[in-house]
Amino acid sequence: MTVSDLPALNASLNAISAALLLGGYLSIRRGLHDRHRRFMFGALVTSALFLTSYVIYHALAGSTPYPYYDSTRPVYFAILIPHIFLATIMGPFIFVAIRHAWNGRFDHHRRITRWVWPVWMYVSITGIIIYLMLYQREAPAPAV
Repeated sequence: MTVSDLPALNASLNAISAALLLGGYLSIRRGLHDRHRRFMFGALVTSALFLTSYVIYHALAGSTPYPYYDSTRPVYFAILIPHIFLATIMGPFIFVAIRHAWNGRFDHHRRITRWVWPVWMYVSITGIIIYLMLYQREAPAPAV
């Protein structure tokens, strides 16, 4: 695996995290507490692996500017800016939610996860969209 493979890995980890988050949500709605815990632990591990890979990629490759100057540019930044903001602030809230569950304070856990879960899901899904917009589009032809 090379540094250039890491964006695809990161998108895959985001997709896995989103699937695990959905599984965790559906499990708790059905009252399957142990299954919920396993799904959410998997989402946490997958997100931690993503964060590690993301930091390594950007430490080695730097930032990747959006190369297109067309109608997709404002859409890209409209997705990217809230994605970055929410991804930056959600970590502590996830750990508070985990601490409440760990300590058996499920009323507090439910109260915070009503906000944390949708944000975590949003960040996971928009991470995939950002990857697709940035890396899976044909590069523009050089100006002649």
